[in-house]
Amino acid sequence: MKLLGTSGWRRGDKSSWLLFLGVFLVLSVQVSRASAFWAAHLNISFQLGNQTVWELADNGVFGKNSPLRRVSGVVVPPEGPNQIACSPLTNFSRPVNSGAWIALIMRGRCTFTEKINTAAKKGAVGVIIYNHPGTGNGVFPLIYLGSEDIVAIMIGNLKGMDILHLIQNGIQVIISVEMGKRYSSWMNHCLGSLFLCTLLVVAYFTFYCAGRLRMARTEIQRCQQLMDVKKAIVQLELRMLKEGDTDAESCVVCLEVYKTQDIVRILRCSHIFHRVCIDPWLLMHRTCPVCKCDLLKASEAELHVRHGAESLQAVVPNESPTTTLLNEEDSCNEYVLVQGRERPSMDE
Repeated sequence: MKLLGTSGWRRGDKSSWLLFLGVFLVLSVQVSRASAFWAAHLNISFQLGNQTVWELADNGVFGKNSPLRRVSGVVVPPEGPNQIACSPLTNFSRPVNSGAWIALIMRGRCTFTEKINTAAKKGAVGVIIYNHPGTGNGVFPLIYLGSEDIVAIMIGNLKGMDILHLIQNGIQVIISVEMGKRYSSWMNHCLGSLFLCTLLVVAYFTFYCAGRLRMARTEIQRCQQLMDVKKAIVQLELRMLKEGDTDAESCVVCLEVYKTQDIVRILRCSHIFHRVCIDPWLLMHRTCPVCKCDLLKASEAELHVRHGAESLQAVVPNESPTTTLLNEEDSCNEYVLVQGRERPSMDE
């Protein structure tokens, strides 16, 4: 039984390891995706006299919630001296017959969500947010809520100011935003993976210790129950069969007919068995082989009856029991005589 329990625990141990490994890989992928970002390429074109100038800028990044698709249109900044577009009443001066247009907004004073939602309500197909002054070409994947069907990217302050100056000088700028390469921060990925690995290891050992504690508690209960069964067995009546006690009945455990001088044990349910047969059976099953009477429950019931009889005897002291049950101590002398041979042959 112990080997079976150990092998079962080892099988559960392997299954737990596989489960934790699968969860770790899934969470690692999620962390990798969360720390990754996509570059945005800007194909910029504008007219200088009769000449069309084309320029490629690749320092933009898509927002975390932005759809990764191509979008193009005329670039339109907000009206007024401030280019932040924090107010829902902000207007955008779109050229006549311009078609699709992209809002150019400066970062600061309000959230990205407010800026992007304002431009989306005005009909922009995309939003370009450039960093505030003093940040150079520094960019990061912006996060916003709502209007997640509109393309939103971030570019550096220098490139944003260059585009804004062209527009303020009356030059129409057209930008086509295209998806670039995917980048991931290996530091964030490693830290995230290390955190997840630590979390899973702690969780695994917590479950492991809890399982071992549960097994130890079960083993203690089993040992305590076994001790109770042994005590109950010792309290059962022992008897040596004599002439006239046998009536051709047989022990249901070994199926052998009872003989004179056989040591038998009488259970609480009055069923009789060979001592060498019934003791191992009771240690393993705890019940009578015939009627399934529980040994411990029968012992507890008899204990209550004895307490009641003692109380009654204290009230009526003249009454005395007419029968005496033999126990292990009562039959000790008889047992010593037949200790080496519980079933002597008929020749003796």
